[in-house]
Amino acid sequence: MGLIKRITRSRPVQEALGFLVAGYLKLVQRTNRFVMEPADAYDRIGPRMPVIAAMWHGQHFMIHFAKRPQDRAASLVSRSGDGEFNAIALRHLGIRAIRGSGARGRDIRKKGGVQAMRAMLKALAGGEMVVMTADIPKISRVCGQGIVTLAQMSGRPIVPVAVVTSRRIDFNSWDKASIGLPFGRGAIVLGEPIHVPRDADAGALEALRQQVERELDAIHERAYALVGSHDPGAKAAPALAEGSRA
Repeated sequence: MGLIKRITRSRPVQEALGFLVAGYLKLVQRTNRFVMEPADAYDRIGPRMPVIAAMWHGQHFMIHFAKRPQDRAASLVSRSGDGEFNAIALRHLGIRAIRGSGARGRDIRKKGGVQAMRAMLKALAGGEMVVMTADIPKISRVCGQGIVTLAQMSGRPIVPVAVVTSRRIDFNSWDKASIGLPFGRGAIVLGEPIHVPRDADAGALEALRQQVERELDAIHERAYALVGSHDPGAKAAPALAEGSRA
């Protein structure tokens, strides 16, 4: 590990950086004029708490903007060095970190997936909302089975969430991450709650996984439209077959 990486991953530096990032995000939240859709989202979702808030990975910087002050929340954060920095920032934003992630073809125990699932189930049973990315690790905007399994095991609904600002930095990363800038407009869009029956079979679980993916795509498209912008991470429309062209 190089000197710079050793310095940035030292505990004092990560604590300082996490504090600064949390302060910056609070500034972005205070200085943007946000619109929520639907307008009565909190009235509709509030009685269903705690819920599983689903997001695409590139939205992880700003998803906490959708949380009400009274909502207790925990967020799944990877065990990597970058995850430690994110966990510190979340702590300053009033969100508890649960460490672990999916494995995508590797032993899930090496990534802390089993322990994380248990911790998320415990959080939901204790009244905490759980926030997690729906993507398969390193595959942008393809919903994995993990969030659907959590909903099935916990009995809590999945609520897709998108948070977008008109002024932002869009990164050229695998997840097309965005971070908002101050003094602009913002949109928070919540999808319809998705319930996963405890007795759902493999076919039903796959259909619900696809539903979560479609709903996340739809609310992100709507959120970007509300701020007069285009979603840089939107999936390309499938090409028409030759025989179907006009």
